[in-house]
Amino acid sequence: MKPLVSIVILNYNQLQVTREFLDSCRSLTYPNYEIILVDNDSREDPTPVIREHYPHVHLIRTQKNLGFTGGNNVGIAATKGDYVFVVNNDTEVTPNLLEKLLEPFERDKTIGVVSPKIRYYSKPSLIQYAGYTAINPFTGRNKAIGGKQEDRGQHDTPSYTNYAHGAAMLVKREVIEKTGAFADEFFIYYEELDWSERIRRAGYAIYYQPEALIYHKESITMGKESPMKAYYHTRNRILFMRRNTKSYQFAFFLAFVGLFVIPKSLLKYTINRQPEHLRSFVRGLMWNFSYKPEKEKQLTAPSLA
Repeated sequence: MKPLVSIVILNYNQLQVTREFLDSCRSLTYPNYEIILVDNDSREDPTPVIREHYPHVHLIRTQKNLGFTGGNNVGIAATKGDYVFVVNNDTEVTPNLLEKLLEPFERDKTIGVVSPKIRYYSKPSLIQYAGYTAINPFTGRNKAIGGKQEDRGQHDTPSYTNYAHGAAMLVKREVIEKTGAFADEFFIYYEELDWSERIRRAGYAIYYQPEALIYHKESITMGKESPMKAYYHTRNRILFMRRNTKSYQFAFFLAFVGLFVIPKSLLKYTINRQPEHLRSFVRGLMWNFSYKPEKEKQLTAPSLA
């Protein structure tokens, strides 16, 4: 029998978008999968709709919004599969997606995670993700390979990459058993980068599989310039660097933030007359002064170099 793939998705006040994802799953040709849907305490209870139209879906409702990290962790804990496919509800799959994502695991046992090529749903010829460059340990920046490029086949070579993409990542069960799942502290943003670091530290490779394709309706939930996004991007960029760099690298990073990031952001939000964004940015900075990580969550072998 083919290995069981557990598909984990979240819903938060986006039932129609979630339904579109579930409808797209009807086209999947892989014969052995389950779907775990975690509703993150949406205003509208999706239970009647899911039971009527998608009785094969295992629905879990949380008592509060646990974010991308907490909600996915609830779903991952409920899975039974040999592989867990963490995927955004604002995506739509292609028929052979799961088969193609599984292929690299058979060729290389050191692979722990595989992400597909991701294109924009609204502009289906444009690439969003074809792997990630390494994060600069002094600036905390990286970029998606192929980002916003017209797909002419230039990124059709399968390859190892630095980070999986949180919108679509197939994870081997033994990886979760060894590394755990997402770090709850992140809530949303940077969580897949942090998990990727822990996975690579555990000795597994991360792989980009261009023969697998998915379409992403990016930023439907959060909005491109929401104050919440400004807050979590700010605080989690610093949190990621705290958890995944050496002391001297983190010191250089803080200098970069103080000299460049803070002045630039303050100026941008002031000129654009975005006081809520400005307050959120400052809150994101200040959060890192009060946050005290639990001892067991400290990382002893930073891998950014």
